[in-house]
Amino acid sequence: MDSCGSPLRGSMNDITGKKTTLRTAQAEGFVFCKPETIIRIKENTLPKGDLFGVAKAAALLGSKKTAELIPHCHPVSIDSFQIEFEVLSDKNAVRILTTAKSIGKTGIEMEALTGVSIASLVIYDLLKPIDKELEISSIRLLEKKGGKTDSQITKFAAGSKAGILVCSDSTFQGKREDGSGKAILHLLKEHDVETIKSEILPDEPEQIRNTILEWSKLGLDLIVTTGGTGLGPRDNTPEAIKEILEQEIPGIAEAMRSFGQDRTPFAMLSRSIAGRIGKTLVVSVPGSTNGATESLQAILPAVFHAKKMMRGEGH
Repeated sequence: MDSCGSPLRGSMNDITGKKTTLRTAQAEGFVFCKPETIIRIKENTLPKGDLFGVAKAAALLGSKKTAELIPHCHPVSIDSFQIEFEVLSDKNAVRILTTAKSIGKTGIEMEALTGVSIASLVIYDLLKPIDKELEISSIRLLEKKGGKTDSQITKFAAGSKAGILVCSDSTFQGKREDGSGKAILHLLKEHDVETIKSEILPDEPEQIRNTILEWSKLGLDLIVTTGGTGLGPRDNTPEAIKEILEQEIPGIAEAMRSFGQDRTPFAMLSRSIAGRIGKTLVVSVPGSTNGATESLQAILPAVFHAKKMMRGEGH
């Protein structure tokens, strides 16, 4: 309860919608000391023995305990963790550098920073008997990669143009509200993708084909269809799209189903398809709001790398 008697609420961020990717982080920090302390470090004549061996072990242990020490941190698998020490005589300092890697759903920067922090504290503790002017300073994150914030990936989507085609008899007839189309629009907007075409059609293959072909001539980078990917008698979207694709891209559909299967056993029943027409990528996703959302979460923004490849600009 807070001072006014109201309940205090807090929670960890929901990462169930994130993809499992390679995450890396690098952090550094410094322990500043007197010049004579630097000499003792180099001569290895410290009263408490092995400075860097103990600091390295402590950094490893501390990084593994990050989720226990910082309340909102998710436990992550640390697949690689390296610690380097550098004695900087010109600055009268010891530099600590950590590099961490993990294949998971969330970043590993806090583990890298915790490793630096714990190593700094251990160095402080081992040097304090001979130096009363120690100072821990400039602990910072140097770099992080992986996930949707990776600039190398996010740049693919920015400035792209898209179209959203809802394929549903009931939605076209006004019997069912469109949830998936709105969800797709929101996700594309999050990635700085402009949706310039949007339409609702019945489950009629010819109308679906004609609309996609018409939109592909407008220079759209991506057309997303939602609906008609199941096993119902009127689920015609994959067949309609397959007829007009110049090249199928099975990996996209595989990625969507794999991502969905981790969340619901029904994802295996989706017949989603993906491919290209000219320089336009066409991706079909399920008609349910959750199915459409999870399918796009699985491939955005990396799927826009296809733009560069389709333009003959390589990888």
